[in-house]
Amino acid sequence: MMEHWITEVMEKFGYMGIFLLIAIENIFPPIPSEVILTFGGFMTTYSSLSVPGVMIASTIGSLFGAVILYLIGSLLDIQRLEKIVKRWGHILRLTPEDLHKANDWFAKYGLWTVFFCRFIPLIRSLISIPAGMAKMNFGVFIVLTAVGSFIWNAVLIYVGSRVGASWETIVEYMDIYSNFVYAGIAIAAIAVIVWWIRKRMLKRK
Repeated sequence: MMEHWITEVMEKFGYMGIFLLIAIENIFPPIPSEVILTFGGFMTTYSSLSVPGVMIASTIGSLFGAVILYLIGSLLDIQRLEKIVKRWGHILRLTPEDLHKANDWFAKYGLWTVFFCRFIPLIRSLISIPAGMAKMNFGVFIVLTAVGSFIWNAVLIYVGSRVGASWETIVEYMDIYSNFVYAGIAIAAIAVIVWWIRKRMLKRK
């Protein structure tokens, strides 16, 4: 069971375990940060770990993982993607213009997107890739990611330290929150697809 493995790693390696798990969680979103952070908060009630220490270790881990995804995104620049779209875009009915519109949108709203997406499960990790693709200022990316990650981490760690042995209850509530978020993302994706199809049909007419 993943939760059992996560808690074992944290109990065995302490701050380093928290750093590594959060870094991995940022690269592979299916690993639940809620378990890592709330259990990390609980650990401060019976081990030598402190709440500030867990907050710092987890935030550094978040930054490490985010930077890796940012660098991956930076390799997928708009010119390379444009070549891919020109060759294969007809399958998905994508054009280079669509690509540039999406890139321009991120360039315009990317700052707020990178910050607020740190509070959205799954998206909080993946948002680093389009930031890299858009060549977002690296210093600004680091600051926004650090602040957003610290807030998310600090809240869950603090709650975990307050509820103690009942930390799993918080994970259950976070699962409900995540499910609502995933449902919202799915609805939004469907709405975008419907809008896009209608737009294509109107253009043909």
